[in-house]
Amino acid sequence: MNFFHLSIALTAGLALGGFYFWALWLTVQRLPGARRPWLLSLGSFWVRLLVTLSGFYFVAQGRVENLALCLLGFFFMRRLLVRRCQPGPSVPA
Repeated sequence: MNFFHLSIALTAGLALGGFYFWALWLTVQRLPGARRPWLLSLGSFWVRLLVTLSGFYFVAQGRVENLALCLLGFFFMRRLLVRRCQPGPSVPA
């Protein structure tokens, strides 16, 4: 396995993580105005899950190192987005 294939797996993991958590953020933003919030939540969950798991399957191609790097990219993107989207320190009134 060469460096190029491993970097593709890591990049794919970053992209899958970005998609998953972006779609989750959109879902949470739309929940207050939704007529059927349970349907929006459930539908969003299944679409995010199917896209992400399909991406992992496609990237892994039966190789554990591809899957591991894809998961590493996914969790790195989660950590990056959580850190970036945290509210700042609150100022007492």
